[in-house]
Amino acid sequence: MRFTGHLRARSVTAVLSVALTALSFSPVVALSSAKAECAEPADAAGLRDASGRLREPVQSQAVVNVPARERGRGGPGFNKTIDVYFHVITNGTEGAVSMGTIAQQMNVLDKGWAGQYGGADTGFSFSLADVDVTTNAVWFDAGPGSAGEAAMKQALKQGGPADLNVYSTSGNAYLGWAYYPSIVGSSQEYLDGVVIDYRSLPGGPYGTAYSLGGTLTHEVGHWNGLAHTFEGKCGAIGDMVADTPPMRTPTGGCPEGKDTCPSAGLDPIHNYMDYSYDSCYTQFTPGQAARAQDQFLFFRD
Repeated sequence: MRFTGHLRARSVTAVLSVALTALSFSPVVALSSAKAECAEPADAAGLRDASGRLREPVQSQAVVNVPARERGRGGPGFNKTIDVYFHVITNGTEGAVSMGTIAQQMNVLDKGWAGQYGGADTGFSFSLADVDVTTNAVWFDAGPGSAGEAAMKQALKQGGPADLNVYSTSGNAYLGWAYYPSIVGSSQEYLDGVVIDYRSLPGGPYGTAYSLGGTLTHEVGHWNGLAHTFEGKCGAIGDMVADTPPMRTPTGGCPEGKDTCPSAGLDPIHNYMDYSYDSCYTQFTPGQAARAQDQFLFFRD
């Protein structure tokens, strides 16, 4: 990881004209063809892990494969550094994040995708390009599909499709959410990026369960086209990755030996695309690395 970012403070006044424009968009229209990634099982509030923690919103964006002729363009020689634009949103009293914490989060993200905790080296690395701070109570509590989310992203988003925008907020009711790369090229492309609860950053109040930085690693998985490992439950298609054993239910905690499907293989509880505790996360698989590379090269490159 190259830590090259700098801190820029922004106020509501500085972005008011853009925000007013964004507020004119209906959130229903904005998400009619591009909804935040999630999967069953869920309840009316959102998708929960096995311990009952609300993790992500219910809205569903289709899991898609790239055309067959576009697959396999990555491989062992694939190497891509993603510029990260980190947007810190506060309400004036909550949400402040230090540069040291952001550096720790970038380190966790970079090591996770490089396979340094275990699993595959995906070929992706991450470089902090810029950090800005905005005080806006509406954006701080904005939920997925809301006018607040639209306004925030239209005002703050930087870079292009190959650049990652991260928004740290209250998370609304969730630890985070993201959009699949198929949103690129649509009229809702401005929504592209990752929103995370600032308390999920390293050193936060959720401890080893959810404050080791694993939420961002998980959500960047969605940003790179990876589905949950429990997608499709015990069905044949699932997350469209052959080397992630199917699982009927998302995980809570780190229950070694969990096995919820009759097919071969224990539930992949250490995989970043499950809902295990941060302290349980260690890996992406080679198949996930290949899928992420295909999705990035087709939609973002």
